[in-house]
Amino acid sequence: MQVNPYGEDPVRFVVDLTNAPPTSADELAERAAAAGMALDRPVTDDDLSEVLDFLVRWAEVVDAPTDARRAELLNALLADAAGHPRLTDHADGGWHIHYREDDRSLGGVLRAVAGVGTALHLTGLGMHRLGRCALAECGNAFADFSRAGRQRYCCPLCANRDAVRRHRARREKSRHAGEER
Repeated sequence: MQVNPYGEDPVRFVVDLTNAPPTSADELAERAAAAGMALDRPVTDDDLSEVLDFLVRWAEVVDAPTDARRAELLNALLADAAGHPRLTDHADGGWHIHYREDDRSLGGVLRAVAGVGTALHLTGLGMHRLGRCALAECGNAFADFSRAGRQRYCCPLCANRDAVRRHRARREKSRHAGEER
């Protein structure tokens, strides 16, 4: 079975890059390789700039106030990055679909893969499946892959911190209510 290169993995990768942007071309190359992206050519500072610019625009998709605005912003990203779908068997990796031109740099590949992956994520699971962590001091982006589709935090650690904070606040409130009697 062929893994869809436009599925969950690229969305998780772009979330990771958004929350902790790479600071050098070498770091971008390392993280891209670790995420399973094929590096057909050296990663340059131009790739880094292209990816950083894309991440700013992708974060606007995350922060969009309505489904219609989210779709509008994502459509603009897709228009800039994706090409017509085509079958390819490059590097003997098995036949699969590309939504990009074959001669793209890593920056161009990442923009296309993340854009199409995000579109598939939102149309397949729901337009509300991107967000920001509900923990006030965090604010990291997340993509909701949960079964229920009601994720509010970027990770279990933030969810636990907020739950402990709410529990302590309730306990303190009830303690003060008992002292007033």
